[in-house]
Order: sequence, then C-alpha cells, then structure tokens
Amino acid sequence: MDTTTIEPNNKLVAKDFASNQEVKWCPGCGDYSILKQVQTVFPDLGIPKEKFVFISGIGCSSRFTYYMDTYGIHSIHGRAAAIASGVKLANPDLDVWVISGDGDALSIGGNHFIHAMRKNFNLNYLVFNNQIYGLTKGQYSPTSEKGKITKTTPFGSIEEPFNPTELALGAKASFVARSMDRDPKHLQAVLKRAHAFKGTSFVEVYTNCTVFNDEAFFAYSDKETKKDSAIFLEHGKPLIFGHNDEKGIVLEGHIPRIVNLKETTISPDSLWIHDEKDKTKANLISRFFDTEFNGEHFPRPFGVIYADERPLYEEQVTESIKQVAAKKGKVSLNDILSGDKTWTI
Repeated sequence: MDTTTIEPNNKLVAKDFASNQEVKWCPGCGDYSILKQVQTVFPDLGIPKEKFVFISGIGCSSRFTYYMDTYGIHSIHGRAAAIASGVKLANPDLDVWVISGDGDALSIGGNHFIHAMRKNFNLNYLVFNNQIYGLTKGQYSPTSEKGKITKTTPFGSIEEPFNPTELALGAKASFVARSMDRDPKHLQAVLKRAHAFKGTSFVEVYTNCTVFNDEAFFAYSDKETKKDSAIFLEHGKPLIFGHNDEKGIVLEGHIPRIVNLKETTISPDSLWIHDEKDKTKANLISRFFDTEFNGEHFPRPFGVIYADERPLYEEQVTESIKQVAAKKGKVSLNDILSGDKTWTI
C-alpha cells in the first residue's frame, strides 16, 4: 500500500484507493461495479486509508483485496471471518472489511459466518452472491436455486438454497441489508449505512457472473421488470412497489398480503411501515422472495432489512479484562492456561 502522507485539507479521492494491480475479472463481471462503488464511497468516510484492512477468502470476489490500495490479507478458503475477527480484536481502531462470495462464506465458511454474525465485532461483511462457483468453473453453490443444472448437478440441484439474509438474521446479526451490482447509487447508500453502523454489518450484494450464471438477477435491474419484482425498503416508509407504485403490502396478523392501491380503499398510511428495528417483521421481509404467503408471490427486498445496535464483542472483551485486572491484578499467561483446577502428582 502507498502510505504517502496526505495533507488534512487534501481530500482523498476514489483513485487513491485503487492499487497498481491489474483488475482481472471476466468482462462484464458484476464485481467491477462493486469495486467501483467501494472506491467511490471510501473518500467520503473521512478515515485515513492506512486504517482500512480488507480480509478476503478464496474465490472471484476474494481478489478484491489486491485491488484496494489499503492493508489487507488474502486468506484461506472460508476463513476470512475468523481472521478478520482476530484482526479487529487485536486492534479495534482498524476499519475492517470482509470480502467473500456465496460459496466461500456459506459453504466451507458457513460456520465462521454464523459465529461472526452472533459475536458482533464492529466490522463490515460483504458477500458477493452470484449463485454459482465462478472461480472453479461453474459448480452449484449454497445459494443456487433448486433445479439448477450445473457441472456438479447435471440433473438439477435437489437442495433448498440458503437465503443469506434469513440465515444472517437467524444467526443474530445486528445489521442485514441487500443491494446489487447494477444499481450503483443504491449500493453506495447501503455501503455508507453499513459503515456507519456499530456492529457486524452484513451486506449481501447480487453480482452477475457473465460466464456461468448470466442475468440471474436480471429481473431486479431491468427497467421493464424491476418495479414489479423488487421492493426497495426505506425506514419509516410504507412497503409500496409496482410500475406505478400501485401495489402495497399490509400485515394481517403475522401474514403479509399484497393489495392493489388502485382497487381498494386502503390508504398508504394503513400499509406495512418498514421498521428496521423490528426483527419479527425483518424475518418476514427476508423471506418474501422464497416463501409464498396465501399463494402470493412477493417482490425481492433491497435495502436495510434490519439494523439494531447492541454491545460490540471487542469492547466487551476489553471490559472483561479490565474487571479481572481490577480484582486480581496482573495475571500471568501461565496462570491463565493452568487455571484453578491443578494438582501435583
């Protein structure tokens, strides 16, 4: 990383975060857009770039670390979250970002993923989801849809795919959001929200794999289908979608229902109002696209699904050490390792 000192009044720009490495993804890969949005957002965060650390695993997404002119570790398959946790615990002042893919994070790294969500370090966890293994040439992944034909599922996948946002919520994530490579402004806004949040910020980013899973998310970015297929969440705003914002979602008990605002007396004020801190509703929203409620097919949610700050792991560790030191004084490593239950033979 170039550690040249930047004068305080000489604001960083996007190119200051671009490394001298040639970016090597397939032409048209959605990862290019994600890289661009991250580099665009970072100067606005007002943080010296020597404070940033990127930790990635293995996969197409994990080349990201090389392309950012910051500190970083290109780690091992599925272990990015574990390494990032150690980095953050060792130096809480660092601004840590985890970059992973749907295979790296949710297959071999699944155990580390759920515990990263549960522990709640103050870091940002981006999962580039293209619903396929791209680097290893097109095998199905934990997020591939049921029936997906690939080299490893020639007769179609028989497995139920993970819904990453639902999985994160189930693992007690404190911030859960979704965006996509083909909506730069939305992705930038979500990245800023994630960074401002104190806790583990999980962001699932839909990214297009032009070679092995092209246009898997086309319905959510194409202007002809986007407004019917996607719903963009805003805190405190009603859940409305459709070509002319003619559709709304109401909650009857714990069952959501789609209503046509042109054909009903229901006013927008009576619709489901998005509350980022309501985890019960967040769980329902996360399941919109893969669960039918009363036979209705719901749009896929984008934006911040859930955000509710709670104590940080690294702060609690530091505080517990202080409390022990106050009671017992300085404790040696040998005493810690041997514990209280010892005996002599």
